[in-house]
Amino acid sequence: MSIFQYYVASTVDGFIASEDDDLGWLLQFDQVEGVSGSYESFFAGVGCIAMGGGTYRWLLEHEPGKWPYPDTPCWVFTHHEYSAPAGSNVTFVRGDVREFAPDLLADAGDKNVWLVGGGDLVAQFANAGLLHEMIVTIIPVVLGSGKRLLPLKGPTPPLELLSSRILGGAAAELHYRMPPR
Repeated sequence: MSIFQYYVASTVDGFIASEDDDLGWLLQFDQVEGVSGSYESFFAGVGCIAMGGGTYRWLLEHEPGKWPYPDTPCWVFTHHEYSAPAGSNVTFVRGDVREFAPDLLADAGDKNVWLVGGGDLVAQFANAGLLHEMIVTIIPVVLGSGKRLLPLKGPTPPLELLSSRILGGAAAELHYRMPPR
């Protein structure tokens, strides 16, 4: 059965980007042993992607002319007008995530839906009871402020730790199951 997963990197103090969406703190760890293998293993189980407009805009600005997910259906939740890159399978939507959840799962087929990037969209899925797992790679950097990992209004019940591992002696990958909400 397909599920909604949040696969993301976070600083030790719980931020996924600086206030101005800078990811330089993260990109310096791209070559750390185990990081790319972890991503490739995770992505092999992804059948559909959902992201917010800010993440989509960031990808267009930082990967000009190259869409990183050409063979994977991608749904962008946004209030802005965008066009899809050539060769992509991008659908733009507005509205409550619950409305589109069945379509996302259908697009995923027998794989999972990856909730990419911004914590705000993922928080909408969590608040709707649609976030099933979080796979968080903790990067050994402290930003002090920025975009929060998962900006929920209140605490969750305890998450269930499914697995943990050290990547290259620098990062820790934690795989959690979310409690029902």
